Amino acid sequence: MGLGNLSTRQKVALAMTVPTSFVLLYLLFRRRSQGAKQLGNVTGRGAEMNQIQNEDGQKLKNNGDVVNKSSPEGAEKHDSKCLPEQRITETVSQKPIQRKSDVAAEIKKTLKERIMIMDGGMGTMIQGHKFDEAAFRGEEFKDHSKPLKGNNDLLSLTKPEVIYQIHKDYLEAGADFVETNTFSGTSIAQADYAMEHLAYRLNKCSAELARRAVDDVTRETGVKRYVAGALGPTNRTLSISPSVEQPEYRNITFDELVKAYQEQARGLLDGGSDILMVETIFDTLNSKAALYAIQELFETDYQEVPVFVSGTIVDKSGRTLSGQTGDAFVVSVSHARPICLGLNCALGATEMRPFIENIGLNTSAYVLCYPNAGLPNTFGDYDETPEMMAGHLSGFARDGLVNIVGGCCGTTPTHIKAIAEAVKPFKPRIPPADIHPEAMMLSGLEPMIVGKHTLFVNIGERCNVAGSRKFAKLITNGQYEEALSIAKAQVEAGAQVLDINMDEGMLDGVKAMTKFVNLVSSEPDICKVPLCIDSSKFAVIEAGLKCTQGKCIVNSISLKEGEEDFLKKAQTIKRHGAAVVVMAFDETGQATESDRKVEICTRSYNLLVHKVGFNPNDIIFDPNILTIATGMEEHNEYGINFIEATKMIKSTLPGARISGGLSNLSFSFRGKGVIREAMHSVFLYHAIKAGMDMGIVNAGALPLYDDIDPKLLRLCEDLLWNKDPEATEKLLEFAETVGKGGKKATEDLSWRNESVESRLAHSLVKGIDKFVVEDTEEARQNTDLYPRPLNVIEGPLMKGMSVVGDLFGAGKMFLPQVIKSARVMKKAVGHLLPFLEKEKQERREQALLDGIVLEEDDAGSGTVVIATVKGDVHDIGKNIVAVVLGCNNYKVIDLGVMTPCDKILQTAIEQKADIVGLSGLITPSLDEMIHVAKEMERLGFKLPLLIGGATTSKTHTAVKIAPCYSQPTIHVLDASKSVVVCSSLMDEGQKEELMEDINEEYDEIREEHYDSLKVCKHSLMVWEPMHPVFIFDG
Repeated sequence: MGLGNLSTRQKVALAMTVPTSFVLLYLLFRRRSQGAKQLGNVTGRGAEMNQIQNEDGQKLKNNGDVVNKSSPEGAEKHDSKCLPEQRITETVSQKPIQRKSDVAAEIKKTLKERIMIMDGGMGTMIQGHKFDEAAFRGEEFKDHSKPLKGNNDLLSLTKPEVIYQIHKDYLEAGADFVETNTFSGTSIAQADYAMEHLAYRLNKCSAELARRAVDDVTRETGVKRYVAGALGPTNRTLSISPSVEQPEYRNITFDELVKAYQEQARGLLDGGSDILMVETIFDTLNSKAALYAIQELFETDYQEVPVFVSGTIVDKSGRTLSGQTGDAFVVSVSHARPICLGLNCALGATEMRPFIENIGLNTSAYVLCYPNAGLPNTFGDYDETPEMMAGHLSGFARDGLVNIVGGCCGTTPTHIKAIAEAVKPFKPRIPPADIHPEAMMLSGLEPMIVGKHTLFVNIGERCNVAGSRKFAKLITNGQYEEALSIAKAQVEAGAQVLDINMDEGMLDGVKAMTKFVNLVSSEPDICKVPLCIDSSKFAVIEAGLKCTQGKCIVNSISLKEGEEDFLKKAQTIKRHGAAVVVMAFDETGQATESDRKVEICTRSYNLLVHKVGFNPNDIIFDPNILTIATGMEEHNEYGINFIEATKMIKSTLPGARISGGLSNLSFSFRGKGVIREAMHSVFLYHAIKAGMDMGIVNAGALPLYDDIDPKLLRLCEDLLWNKDPEATEKLLEFAETVGKGGKKATEDLSWRNESVESRLAHSLVKGIDKFVVEDTEEARQNTDLYPRPLNVIEGPLMKGMSVVGDLFGAGKMFLPQVIKSARVMKKAVGHLLPFLEKEKQERREQALLDGIVLEEDDAGSGTVVIATVKGDVHDIGKNIVAVVLGCNNYKVIDLGVMTPCDKILQTAIEQKADIVGLSGLITPSLDEMIHVAKEMERLGFKLPLLIGGATTSKTHTAVKIAPCYSQPTIHVLDASKSVVVCSSLMDEGQKEELMEDINEEYDEIREEHYDSLKVCKHSLMVWEPMHPVFIFDG
């Protein structure tokens, strides 16, 4: 399914969780509701599910039905609620179809023979029925406390005959798979309607409806069809903070998502789903939670069924909403071994083609593709006819790009029938046996391939409280933002993987790891590389894994606590999809000799590969780099032993990599930077030759082997190879001659020589907050150019944000970078706020002297009431508008999502608003905005009305909304434009000029629109015998 079938209200809820611009919303959530399937919320497991599962705590493996030994009657009663309308059951024959146990084998066999067909948009079909509130409620929920219109999943209970028929229509059109009506089926999604307790029931009943339709059409046609249990992305995101001010904050946890997804998956499986389909993935970490939940169920309670995974590329940048590239996304989810992997939603087939082709080049799974019916037009509708869409997808099939095709937003059974016919002549894509043989695949926002020809991989070491005193001090003092600069410096200096360790006695390691990794996720220049989650405490490792959307490395586990503990931890790591470092420890202790290192690593390898099922390429051994030059003779050959063990491991354990913590080697010389760096460089020179693949190093602090002082080089060589019994003493003497030493990476600060306006723009675009306060202050003090502090905001700061908006709209910046820029903006404005307050106070005092009493209020530049309209649950854009306006000294009253018209207008009156702003994502929102405008006119409002959101457009505003309201009605493209518009509206002189321009522009838009309708109608009259008739809602 996709974002469109999201209940209206849930699309906004998702929007609330991610601060970004209207542009992004337009690209991502283009009314999945009109075009296809549904989104949802996620919270805890409902009481009903608890009752069903926990009456005796017993759970049995099964092929589709929950067996509750203690209370079969209770389960029967529960099931009876699914189909209140008898006529559905009457269409089902008495003998159920016997399903084969190995559905995966059936599907794989068919996929080798032909291109299979996915169904189309559920939301599109539901919207065609134009159900009102009463229809959604039905008899059972007629007294429910919250509005239910838009909760499409609920229709499986209140309008089962409609959902059944939609499934059947798609199947009769040629679909091999129908997705259950459960895109919003998690308890988190349903909590928005106060229906979280129904989550299990909704999923089970929805799956049963699809099951009946599939079985009926299978009987009628003799062609096997399948039920795909749909698990949507939810309206929360684990990778991005809903608060610009708190980038580390998340409003959902990984564990909460896992719990909700498990409940949903149970219902889908118990209702008869053949497949579980994790789809419309805009945040990979959310999907990893779903896959984790599914894998746990397969390990404990259910027989394994095929898993399909479908991501969503939100725009032409080729990235997901959380910033990952398509190939990084593939790496991040492939651990779940999905049979099919592909893309859906957000884009039409033409726009999706390069990205689906990229998916195919990076996976050995079968490729599925179900795009929207083109991009939405200015009214949020989809214009691609079945013939047009079929033409595009037949090209995909002809070129061997796909194995399964279907439709998302805007598609109907007619589309699916046309697509099925169009791809029938072509052979399916043949998946490659192995994409990157013998390579370890990792990912951050971008993929990383560690193959046999890959050069040494630098794992940045300085984000380690045990290894960096500076980092430790910052973390223990709570200076996490400053600590991020160390991480960034590591990446800039060449670290290809970033190690993070929070093992310090006075730290709560779990909280510290969670906070820092979440912060790293907000910094695209850092999180573009994979992470290495490093801890001796497994709970801390798990905390890091639960915050990482990419495929990372775990450092480390070992046999120290025995095989049972080792296998349990390894299984958890595998479920998270991470690679693992295994230390050369066992029950008897740490290996120091070469033979013992190899023995332990071989035992660990066999356990991981043969008992856990670990990919050998995801196994990294650390044969223990131990400290030399301690003054103890038995330590003198520790370096040699590591190198010798490395040679043996690489020759006997296929696929395994070798790593190590380099700082341990030189610990005896701590404080002597030049000496330590030289020792590290010499050691790596030889260890890499022996087969060492990667190491935890201070990237940027490694001199070239040939650049080391000749005397120091000779001393280090003698020390490493234990050639001179006096080597330690000689090196100590040399160390005294160089002091601490140490090299620091230099950063390019040439931009600091430019004008203050250029410097501020640079800081905003690059997300650099180091100098923004001093530059803002410099601008403020230039009273010739900026007489008031507000002029600094409206001038150079907003110009910088406009550049950010333009780059983002052009796909040259992605979400994490935009958020980073927003934080810099917030910091700059925060510096100016005291001056704005002082100016306000001086104005009041002057007024008193003049005998004028000003009212005490907090409106600042003005009061703006903003809301996502009734029927819509997404407000990503609205959130960032609120932040930007707040930064510009506006009092913002944010009414949230699903806001009824009367509440918006009543709040505007009570708060003495200067401006009202409406946000919306899906097509019904557009109608609601028209309603609000009409009500404002009817009630005699004189306030400007701003329109923004994913499906809104300047054309729709000019043609549909502005004529309903006689006061200024303006479409705002994105958050960066909101302040300019608001400030112009608050100034009477500028307001008049602005409205003259707006009115003239909107008049032209209306004329062009109506002229185009005339042309189109004329064209249709001429070509009527050859082309389908288009109906224009003009």
